[in-house]
Amino acid sequence: MIQNDSHDDDLITGINVTPLVDIILVLLIIFMVTATFIVAPSIPLKLPRATTGEPTPVTNIAVAIGSDGELFLNGNPATEKLLRNFVSNSNPGRLNAIISADRDVKHGKVIHIIDLLRNEGVQKFSINIEAE
Repeated sequence: MIQNDSHDDDLITGINVTPLVDIILVLLIIFMVTATFIVAPSIPLKLPRATTGEPTPVTNIAVAIGSDGELFLNGNPATEKLLRNFVSNSNPGRLNAIISADRDVKHGKVIHIIDLLRNEGVQKFSINIEAE
């Protein structure tokens, strides 16, 4: 007669953690891949630094000027004409505008955009900076 060494009534004294480790590693890889898409900035700007800056208030319109002068409205590429149309179709007296300009942009370009917005009726402005 053949004797069977394995008994079905024996207690399980150890847990195989290999499948658990595999699942955790797959979840970690998925998290790492998706996290890079979530935090990637849409418009790369090097903001000027200031020690007297205050937190930026919530705004209705965000205007950004890239290092080579390209214009963005609320994160999307725009032209001056599109900016004028957006402001004139909104309630310009109630709009708050935040202007973010790369530190390499000429001062005259920023003033030109401020004048454009003021001519369209925007009265409140903030200049976005990077706090030190």
